[in-house]
Amino acid sequence: MRTILLQFLYLLQNRTVLTMLFIINFLGTIYGYIWYAPQLSRTEPQFLLFVPDSPTASLFFCFAILGWLLGKNFKLMEALALITLMKYGIWAVVMNILTLAETGSIGILGWMLVVSHFMMAVEGILYMANYRFTLVHIAIASVWTLHNDVIDYVYGQMPTYSSLYKYADHIGYFTFWLSIACISIAYYSFKKRNYLNIVQ
Repeated sequence: MRTILLQFLYLLQNRTVLTMLFIINFLGTIYGYIWYAPQLSRTEPQFLLFVPDSPTASLFFCFAILGWLLGKNFKLMEALALITLMKYGIWAVVMNILTLAETGSIGILGWMLVVSHFMMAVEGILYMANYRFTLVHIAIASVWTLHNDVIDYVYGQMPTYSSLYKYADHIGYFTFWLSIACISIAYYSFKKRNYLNIVQ
C-alpha cells in the first residue's frame, strides 16, 4: 500500500500530468467565467472581481501549476489556491445538495457541478507537498477570502441559487466558518512542512 501511495504521489509530479491538470483547470476557469456571465452583467463594477468565486479559485491554481512547471513557487498563488479551492469546492457541493433537498432535482448540470467542485477541493489537498507559502501569504489569502465573504453576504453578491435565497443568512454563517476551516488547513500545512524541515 505504501509503495502504491508513493507511486501515485510521484505520478502527480509528472510534467505531463501537471500540464494536463493546467489545461483542465484553465478550460474550467473559462467555463466558470462564462457560467457567471449573467450575474456579472448585473453586478456593479466595484464587485466584479469578487463575484466569480470558483473560476477565480481555479485560476489561482493555474498560476500555481505554471510555477511548478517552470520550477518556481508562486507562493501567494499557492496559498490562495489551497484555501479557495477547498472552500468553494466544498461550498458548491453543499449548495447543490441543499438545492436537491429543496427542489428534488438538480439535473445533469447540477451533478456535473458537484463532481467538478469536489475535484477542485481534492486537487488542492493532493498538491499540499508542493506548497511553499509562508505565514505572510496565508495572511494575505485570508484577508482576500474573508473580504470575499463580506462582499457576498453583506453586500449581497453571493452566487445565484434562487431556491436557497431564503437561507442566505444561514449560508453566510456556514460560509464564514468554512473559510476559517480552510485557512486553518493552510496554516496546518505550513506548520507541518516547517516541522518536517526542522526534523530533517
